[in-house]
Amino acid sequence: MQHIEHRAQFQWVMAGPPVVKTAHFALHLAAAPAAAPAPAGDAAHAGALSRPLFVGAGPWVGVVIPKRWAKRAVTRNMVKRQIYALAQERLLVLPRAALVVRLRSGFDRKQFVSATSDALKAAVRSELQQLYSRLLERSHA
Repeated sequence: MQHIEHRAQFQWVMAGPPVVKTAHFALHLAAAPAAAPAPAGDAAHAGALSRPLFVGAGPWVGVVIPKRWAKRAVTRNMVKRQIYALAQERLLVLPRAALVVRLRSGFDRKQFVSATSDALKAAVRSELQQLYSRLLERSHA
């Protein structure tokens, strides 16, 4: 599993609508061909047009956690760790493509007072398991 790190990679994957959604998360999926060219509009990095977006074997996994939905950095980091850990556990069954998991709404701070409480971790993990399960059901259908 490789991490999506560059803006052009995120743009490539998130260009289409999410393929799977839960109450708090959306998962975008795009084929990650080894020779996918960098988009023409992203010349922020020197030589961006000459190198491919995804080099190496997939799956590629990226995470988008907006501050709007997770104000505290410890919460954002905890959610990112959960996403990557569950992707690593499902490495053999994930499609050989690029995936971006995006937080699309916040968790209720009245219900989860602590930024990294065990209850919040369990809720995030449970919902992420649903997200990955729906993706696998969709790919086998």
